[in-house]
Amino acid sequence: MPLLPFTSQLIADVGISFGDEGKGRLIPEVIEELRTTPASVSVVFKVNGGSNSGHTAGGIKLNLLPAGVVAAAVPHLAIGAGVVADPRKFLWEGRPLEKKGYAIFSRLLIDERTLVTDLSHRLLDLAWEDYRVNILQEEARGSTGRGITPAYQDETGQWQITYADFLGGPNFFARKIAARADRACRTIQHVCQVKPAAWDAFFEKLTAAETRANAEAVELGLFPAQEFDFLRFKGAAPFTLNVEALSAAYWEAGQALVRNIGEVRELVLRELAFGHSIVGEFGQAYWLDKRHGYSPNVTASHTFTPEFFESAGIPVQAIHTIGVAKAYDTKVGTHTFLTQMDDARPLTQRLKQLEFGTTTGRQRMVGWYDAVEKGDALRYGGYQDFMINKIDALSGADELLICTAYEDASGKRYGHVPRNEALRKTLRPVYSKHPGWAEDISGVRHFADLPRNAQRYTAAMVRTLIEVAYPDKLPATLPNLRYLGVGPEPSQIIKDVPATAALLALR
Repeated sequence: MPLLPFTSQLIADVGISFGDEGKGRLIPEVIEELRTTPASVSVVFKVNGGSNSGHTAGGIKLNLLPAGVVAAAVPHLAIGAGVVADPRKFLWEGRPLEKKGYAIFSRLLIDERTLVTDLSHRLLDLAWEDYRVNILQEEARGSTGRGITPAYQDETGQWQITYADFLGGPNFFARKIAARADRACRTIQHVCQVKPAAWDAFFEKLTAAETRANAEAVELGLFPAQEFDFLRFKGAAPFTLNVEALSAAYWEAGQALVRNIGEVRELVLRELAFGHSIVGEFGQAYWLDKRHGYSPNVTASHTFTPEFFESAGIPVQAIHTIGVAKAYDTKVGTHTFLTQMDDARPLTQRLKQLEFGTTTGRQRMVGWYDAVEKGDALRYGGYQDFMINKIDALSGADELLICTAYEDASGKRYGHVPRNEALRKTLRPVYSKHPGWAEDISGVRHFADLPRNAQRYTAAMVRTLIEVAYPDKLPATLPNLRYLGVGPEPSQIIKDVPATAALLALR
């Protein structure tokens, strides 16, 4: 069937699992689909999170910049007020991309109210993990160490430093940074109770990580190696910082971005008035939202459609949401993972070879497709379209499972995700079973050309999440499976999936 028109000029790209669904690859598809229309995409807008939300688009791995980077036809790359961003990271990520021919800083607009993150937040991130493990004797949370949660804590604690502060004078900025550094150091020493040796190790860990991550930029001559040496910010005594060096480095980075700081809200309203489309790129996913997910395995931002309006600073209005998932599930950290696959399965080992975090490089756990989670994201979050990626990775499996409900020890079934984590941990998945296929489907471009069992499995993924979302009565308009990913390359997408009503009937 032909692709259905979008229902709004505002388009939200959200995850409907636990992140890592392939949201980055959706952006170029939407841009290309609208490229020759009057409603062409003029803004790709990062809505939430920071450099913890890695995406891959067009073969380029991105952390902080939106995936619109890879589409030269998009004139504006925007960073919303709901984002927390290290100014040095914009330079570290942007300059190598410019060297490779991507226009970055001529298109980049950072909202004045975007929050400035710095080294103190990263130190706090590591310190709270140390506290969790060594003082509370709990399992490590598995933080990215990018300082995202401490940055949002500064927002809620009324200690904001925003990009508007780079438009003022250096002394005012320096006082704010000094106060922030003082709070961080006192918290790390007296609340987190970090040992001096661990304090020293934090700087060594950050230096090693960023030196490795930015090796190419050093080789290209874009930065000296010292740029990624965090030891220069360490004070002479334990739990102190060289505040002058810290302030100078961040002020310098901010001044390099002054021309990129402005009002995203005005940009979005102007482009809407011109008839263009704006794509909001979300980090993480519905089940990692700080309010609707399960602490401590959540992020510190809001990760679903309503945050589009808060971050852009515009009135709430009609928006077209596309939910993104994979044909199986993955998680990182210490999540409760009800559908986790047995490591003894050959399929598990094959999938694990594919699954590493874009930002952290961490090995992801893999599990069966959980229709309960995705159906709840539809029922309570809502989306008009969805995209399912990586169905090609399941080729060769004799049998595939889909989680359709949860069950407790007494046999009581749960058709939705319990909001009580203590209860959720006690449940086991109820599966439907589906025959697999042997064929390599990475070269297939039409749904009709898929093996029959791959068609049936696709239909089952759609049908089961619809049944979870609407157990009593189907709505007049059902969400549409707009794209089906059969490989990592931009061309490896099926775009003629039958209408949802037809998939519901396919057995």
